[in-house]
Amino acid sequence: MKCMYCGNTESKVIDSRQTEDGTAIRRRRECMNCGRRFTTYETIETTPVLVIKADGNRQVFDPNKLKNGIIRACEKRPVPMWKIDKLVDDVQKAVYNSLEQEVSTKKIGEMVMEGLKELDEVAYVRFASVYRQFKDISTFMKELKKMQKGDETKK
Repeated sequence: MKCMYCGNTESKVIDSRQTEDGTAIRRRRECMNCGRRFTTYETIETTPVLVIKADGNRQVFDPNKLKNGIIRACEKRPVPMWKIDKLVDDVQKAVYNSLEQEVSTKKIGEMVMEGLKELDEVAYVRFASVYRQFKDISTFMKELKKMQKGDETKK
């Protein structure tokens, strides 16, 4: 690690700790040449995954966008934040574990809907209505009937 004060490449690590969120390691270093101290952070290098939108555009996968959409669907529902975070983590892991460099919004949407169906049925219907772009009440009712059939087969 190159010293930011004198440019020397020799330094020793004085202290290492995980960051609060556990996503990086904070290292306190001391330059072997000038004796000054500085801090470095070590993080995992990830390969960006691109999301293919319905119109063919591509953008980098952003878990924050995913979380915001799920929060909107769960608004005014008795869904604790930790469950939303877990769903976001599960979808994020599935996206990265697929080892694909590109994933469609359709695939991500289906994963979210599966998670929301188990989490809260009202949030599921809200998300589905936006995701599947329900045009009228009949398509909305078809989705509700599918949910009812699924509940009956579980019993």
